[in-house]
Amino acid sequence: MRSERRLCEEVHLNLAYRWFCRLNLGDRVPDHSTFSKNRHGRFRACDLHRLLFEQAVTRCAVAGLVTGRDLAVDGSTIMADASREKKLKGADAADELRAGESISRPVAEYLAALDGALPPDPDEPAPVGPTSISPTDPQAALTCKHGPARYAYAINPLLDLDTDCILDVEATPARFAAEVAATRTLVSRAGTRLGIEPASLSADKAYGSGRLLGWLIDRNITPYIPVIARTR
Repeated sequence: MRSERRLCEEVHLNLAYRWFCRLNLGDRVPDHSTFSKNRHGRFRACDLHRLLFEQAVTRCAVAGLVTGRDLAVDGSTIMADASREKKLKGADAADELRAGESISRPVAEYLAALDGALPPDPDEPAPVGPTSISPTDPQAALTCKHGPARYAYAINPLLDLDTDCILDVEATPARFAAEVAATRTLVSRAGTRLGIEPASLSADKAYGSGRLLGWLIDRNITPYIPVIARTR
């Protein structure tokens, strides 16, 4: 369902949805605008979505749907709602965005992330700034993965290979370096929040950097990942 309006219509008509939402036949269904206002307001300022997701995964684990032994990670591209024709030079983008007459919510979040960014760990390479940034959605990244260059994001799920249960998800700009960094976050978070210590991790060649492979081996996680060959 791609809209709150459609969701509310289905809840109004579907008895199973009413039962799930604990609504009697005579109870009113909330207005669709309630969802969007909460999502852009209160829900953005808290970790409610992650809390609900982690509780669902915990219940799957209790029911025996999680083994946590052999895991896999991959990225799926989600196109951003931003035109590739409108772009700013990466080196000057932050100053130009701050100098704008009005700052939209995506731009404000991007500038706040820049101001609050932590320096990279000693074993991580220095971040390379993007060559161009969208003035509409500056956190998205240009990618040619599915044809002409488009601004996009990557959704990186951590999957339990024995049960097909998604254990965690991390969203990043559609850059290979960001997806590799997200893998560390996913594996570390699975250990601290779910108590999962995997024996192996599978991924495609995009994740075969020496730093990530070494990081996994140092934690006794066997990587089933093709190595990126840079001998040339």
